[in-house]
Amino acid sequence: MDTPDQYYVVARPLYSEDSFKETYEKIYRQRKTLLDHVKEYFTCDSKRVKNAALSLLPIIGWMRIYRVKEWLLNDVVSGVSTGLVAVLQGLAFSLLASLPPSYGLYTAFFPVIMYFFLGTSRHISVGSFPVLSLMVGQVVTRLVPDTGPPANITGFEGLSRDEQRVIVASSVTFLTGLFQLGLGLLQAGFIVLYLSDTLVSGFTTAAAVHILVSQLKFVLGLIVPGLSGPLSIIYTLEKIFSQITSTNICDLVMSIVIMLAVFVVKIVNDKYKSKLPVPIPIEVIMTIIACSVSYGFNFKERFSVDVVGQMVKGYESPIPPNVEVMEYSLVEAIPMAIVGFAVAFSVAKVYAVKHDYVIDGNQELVAFGASNIFGASFRSFVASTALSRSAVQESTGGKTQIAGLLSAMMAMIVTVAIGFLLEPLPKSVLGALVIVNLKGMLLQVTEVPYLWSRDRPDCVVWLGTCVASILLGLDLGLAVGLGIELLTVVFRTQFPRCSVLANISGTDLYRDRKDYIYISEPKGVMIFRIPSPLFFANIEFFRKKLTEAVGFSPLRVLRKRNKALRKIRKMLKKEALQVTKRGVRTTGSSPTEESDSDCKMEDLDLPSDSCDLPVQVNWNSQLPGNICVPRVPIHSLILDFAAVSFLDMSAMKGLKTALKEFIRVDVEVYIVSCDVDILDKLYSCKFFDDEVRTSMFFPTLHDAMTYVLRTHPQDTLQKDQLQEQHIKTKVTSTRL
Repeated sequence: MDTPDQYYVVARPLYSEDSFKETYEKIYRQRKTLLDHVKEYFTCDSKRVKNAALSLLPIIGWMRIYRVKEWLLNDVVSGVSTGLVAVLQGLAFSLLASLPPSYGLYTAFFPVIMYFFLGTSRHISVGSFPVLSLMVGQVVTRLVPDTGPPANITGFEGLSRDEQRVIVASSVTFLTGLFQLGLGLLQAGFIVLYLSDTLVSGFTTAAAVHILVSQLKFVLGLIVPGLSGPLSIIYTLEKIFSQITSTNICDLVMSIVIMLAVFVVKIVNDKYKSKLPVPIPIEVIMTIIACSVSYGFNFKERFSVDVVGQMVKGYESPIPPNVEVMEYSLVEAIPMAIVGFAVAFSVAKVYAVKHDYVIDGNQELVAFGASNIFGASFRSFVASTALSRSAVQESTGGKTQIAGLLSAMMAMIVTVAIGFLLEPLPKSVLGALVIVNLKGMLLQVTEVPYLWSRDRPDCVVWLGTCVASILLGLDLGLAVGLGIELLTVVFRTQFPRCSVLANISGTDLYRDRKDYIYISEPKGVMIFRIPSPLFFANIEFFRKKLTEAVGFSPLRVLRKRNKALRKIRKMLKKEALQVTKRGVRTTGSSPTEESDSDCKMEDLDLPSDSCDLPVQVNWNSQLPGNICVPRVPIHSLILDFAAVSFLDMSAMKGLKTALKEFIRVDVEVYIVSCDVDILDKLYSCKFFDDEVRTSMFFPTLHDAMTYVLRTHPQDTLQKDQLQEQHIKTKVTSTRL
């Protein structure tokens, strides 16, 4: 049963926008000019210098609050755990980049050092990311293919194939870093907003398919040249299946065993993560076992197993990027920069919310740009973050990027001191570890049925992005996905779901009249709602839907009325119509129908003027002389603009034309809940005139409806709810 505290009663005057403006004085704020913003930007004081330093070097901010006794041990444990994973993923993902495995360790070290100083996230683990590694690999195999001569690039002379590939990877990484740094300096971090979760999900699922196919040759022990470009995945599968009888059984068995073991232990880790102090490092354990078995039984010689081979010991001197390679890879570097930032920022945002601190998208761009530029100088490839590696860093207690720095130290130790121990590691083991870690990305395909039942345009974005990325390649697929996503936005705004509203009886609430039974619809009043901005692309759709809702074309009615007035005047002139005390009667034959060519169309569009006639014309009654004019079933039209966020000039022109058409056929038009900025724009653009007036605007829908019912009392359904000067509304609130 409803209690008294579940009701509220409001008593206030009925307001139009004009009366509200007269009653309540508005404060006009002084808005800054462009010159003011320029002056402010170049003003320098101690506070701005301090803020700039904290912004460019976020390490200063969190180091000042670092709790050594509470956080240091957690960071050490997290750094060691993450470092072990980073080393293995660096080795594995370097295969995706078509590079020698040791260069994956470079990516686990150099970018992390730079991000330690410049990054705003305290929990993400910077390093190789499988999708980006694969995109780098596609550029590498295109310019330096497995078979055939490399591209004609200056600087390749006298270099081995691996050295050429390292130059390509580092150069495209340098270019990617330049793009990210430039976007960060231009404060363009908002670009990530254009990559919706649906698009990223479809894209990463397609990337997972590419990664899976690319690792099959290692798991099966086949020699398959790396391919790139549209339909490369089809050609790769064709080459794999044509050699399937040559599968290396040792590689295959070892891969299956490792994948099963890792899969089972990961399930155990997830199930008992609350009880385990740290996740079981199953990848590290299986790698140690595989290395030991491979070395002990000499898999390379006895079973022709392809192993990691000689590791580069220590670090090489820095190299400059190759300009020609950067020219060749310009198209691929742009999506790499965007995808790398988008993935890292989305992961960082999750942990920032969880641990209650703020990250800066623009500074993240600067950090990743500088990290990739720095890493490219030392032969690493594009760095971002991997969700699994970041999850390890956060779940093992990592508090700050000191954990990331320690993980980089782990990679350095392997590179400098103990890398030789990994030389007998079979590449099939690395391929198996890559494949088993694709589970999360591949399972994203289960989102499709949910999206199809909940939001079909989003489902189209997912499917379009995924299919295009699989067939056309990741770079073109991302471009296609963005195009589809923008088309869905255009579709949603260009063809919004307009509706006719009705009053929920006994309340001041208005809803779609098709959805409710107990509604109040006064005769002759229509409420039309458009849930979208009005702009050049949808203004005609708005006018079309409005015409369909009211059931007549106001322009056609206006023209028919003006033609009828001309005919009446002719009949009066020829005395075919006579006005008597009893009314108007026809005395002769009516004149012939006037064709459109007999009169100017411009004249027919003008307001009807019957002042010179001896009688007043009632357009909704029977007219003499067989004159037929469509009747107008409404006297008031209320347009709900609550969801209209902006109007452009084309929409403003179309709206004014539509309003005048209704006004000229004696329909009173009211616009309600119009945004203040839109009203200001209408004033500044001289939207109002003798026909379209400010008095038609009301602050709320109920104000306008009450005014209409007061103006036309014969049409009200609930007269007892109205008062002359006040609205009194009793509304049942939602039960909490």
